[in-house]
Amino acid sequence: MQSAVTVSPSQVPELLLGLATVRPVFLWGAPGIGKSSLVNRFAESIGLECVSLLGTQLAPEDLIGVPQITPEGRSRFCPPETIARDQPYCLFLDELNAATPDVQKAFYSLILDRRIGNYELPPGSIVIGAGNRATDGALARPMPSALLNRLVHVHLRASPDDWLGWAAGHGIHPWITDHLTDRPDHLWSAPPKTEEPFSTPRAWHMLSDALHSFGPGLDEDTLKVLAHGLLTPAHAVAFCGYAKIVRNAYGLDAILKGDASWPRRVEDRDLLYYLADSFRGRLAKELPARKEHASPTVRQHAYRSKSLLVQLAEISVEVAQTVIADGPDGNPVLPSWFLIEAARDLPRLVEARR
Repeated sequence: MQSAVTVSPSQVPELLLGLATVRPVFLWGAPGIGKSSLVNRFAESIGLECVSLLGTQLAPEDLIGVPQITPEGRSRFCPPETIARDQPYCLFLDELNAATPDVQKAFYSLILDRRIGNYELPPGSIVIGAGNRATDGALARPMPSALLNRLVHVHLRASPDDWLGWAAGHGIHPWITDHLTDRPDHLWSAPPKTEEPFSTPRAWHMLSDALHSFGPGLDEDTLKVLAHGLLTPAHAVAFCGYAKIVRNAYGLDAILKGDASWPRRVEDRDLLYYLADSFRGRLAKELPARKEHASPTVRQHAYRSKSLLVQLAEISVEVAQTVIADGPDGNPVLPSWFLIEAARDLPRLVEARR
């Protein structure tokens, strides 16, 4: 299921406060963006214990319970102790749409009528479900219309601002928070069609735990293993480049001022890619859309940038091309006037350096 209307994690608690107290809610979202932790924190914030049931690990009898013979010779189903509680609580049905059809059917009365057999949820209890979408490449079964219609559906998106705000108070490694402050678009990427790691808030949290575990003695090769084992490949390269900058005090500003040059060693290629990407971002931010709006200082900066582009191409044409390439949407990232001037002036600048 997809929706044009999505919410950020910071919007979820207020929505749940108004919705979940009167109707069951289902949170849709990609893997690793924090659905489960959001529900647990919300339950804690309103003073309810959160009882989680994992849809992929349930059988119908885990909900309905097992029959018991009463003294009158009749059978009565006894719901499991996990569900049958005397005090109000938050029942969290995680991966509900990944459960088998029989399990999903067993949830019908619990979700709509708040009842399993003769057991009824205590007044004040809330029911929240969550699951991934079929388009995320995760295990997700079609949700029957009868169940779909029993839930209020909320679609969650990853939010760099929300995650960085949370990370500041939860011990996330400073390399990660600083890097994602510069590159918030690296927090999350869509799950790939192939079996390879991809960036999510959960993956960055796991990388933070690994960085803390290894400590300051972490070597570059091990860092590459960790980053490429958790993140989208391009994001892993960028993060390793950033970490190398932090360790070696090697920054783009020094290159722009002429106090340093582009790294030339083959083993520093990840650093070169990172610096080139930062260079591209700096140009996109500082160069105006129209040349006539550029101050003399900005025009001088543009000329210096073309010279730096030539120097970068001498090391790697491929890396230099990433600076002037179009964005993912096919549109130019840099102003057209700069790209035209670069195409015109680069041959002359190259000749001047020979």
